[in-house]
Amino acid sequence: MRLLLLLPTATYRAAAFVEAARRLGVDLTVASEQPSAFQDANPAGLVTLDLSHPDHAARQAHAFARAQRAQQLHGVVGVDDDTAVAAAAIAAELGLLGNPVAAARAARGKHEQRTILAAAGVPVPRFTLHRLDEDPHLIAARAPFPCVVKPLRLSASRGVIRADTPAQFVRAFERLRRILSEPEAAACGEPARHALVEEYVSGSEYALEGLLVAGELRVLALFDKPDPLEGPYFEETIYVTPSRLAGSAQAQIAACAQRAATALGLTEGPVHAELRYNERGPWLIELAARPIGGRCSSALRFEPGSVSLEELVLRHALQMELPSLERERRAAGVMMIPVSRAGMLREVRGVEAARVVPLVEGVEITAYPGQVLVPWPEGSRYPGFIFARGDTVEGVETALRAAHRHLEFVVDAD
Repeated sequence: MRLLLLLPTATYRAAAFVEAARRLGVDLTVASEQPSAFQDANPAGLVTLDLSHPDHAARQAHAFARAQRAQQLHGVVGVDDDTAVAAAAIAAELGLLGNPVAAARAARGKHEQRTILAAAGVPVPRFTLHRLDEDPHLIAARAPFPCVVKPLRLSASRGVIRADTPAQFVRAFERLRRILSEPEAAACGEPARHALVEEYVSGSEYALEGLLVAGELRVLALFDKPDPLEGPYFEETIYVTPSRLAGSAQAQIAACAQRAATALGLTEGPVHAELRYNERGPWLIELAARPIGGRCSSALRFEPGSVSLEELVLRHALQMELPSLERERRAAGVMMIPVSRAGMLREVRGVEAARVVPLVEGVEITAYPGQVLVPWPEGSRYPGFIFARGDTVEGVETALRAAHRHLEFVVDAD
């Protein structure tokens, strides 16, 4: 069997999906938005697609499939928000398993998603949409404080800022305006000219990893986020699973995520949902039609035989038999190493000491010497990840924090 894997050139995800395909004995055609130097030598395995324009990418994929009749495509997978839309368009074009294109687009756009979910009665924060050329003083006069200012299209909480007063709101709005004027963000087009303003929802935050099969949400894991995400910025750090939340509350969170997926029209494939839970129950903050980002999926293993999340995603896309979808019995966690200081990275000290902390399974430094580290809200890339496993969630969390204390990122400040 052959799968078309949509991999942007800047993604962390390549190795995990390539390994999953190897374990399954599946051939891969890797599609990126930029041509590979090896494309001519491996015409069935590499292809260039216009991933930022899903309809065009679908036509290109159709042409590729016709040219490679001996290498028929049996499935397609996107690994992030943008490629999830392209994957849906390609699936529709080639008759493969996938989400409706409109549903994938709605999941990608924060305002469209909010509008659909609110109309369906899914609990979401109150929100308003504003153009960036509006006067922030006038918006602040009507804003519900505390509130959150956020972009429509950026990921990893980039540009998301909490404001508790009108003065803070004006500064946050102008800061987001600067972020969205940067070339990478401005390339989003019309979404980069708008901002969402929504009420701040208090409570603990959770991340749900799931797989939609014929519209039914199969919950793969529920992560606690033990570090409070109260702002003013929302850089994430630790995820641990299984959740320590009461079973009844976990069921409410799963039901909320199912309602959201149904309202958006999503039916097939991975979903990653961010929710808050307080005395009023669960609140859907965001639902994406993709697996968990970065290298965080390494924290997840499934029975039998330590099946990876990527293997589950590939199996589903190819309509292969799925295993039990039961997560391993041990507790697991990941720390997305925060950016503590802006500047050019010189070196990272203490990595070996961090790796030998009991329960720690890996310390992966993804930043490189000479790279400029950018804190949130302007930044969106973590300099590395720490992974741990153990008998208890408490032990895993303690190990992640202990390993992090050994690390020192030496930077030349701006």
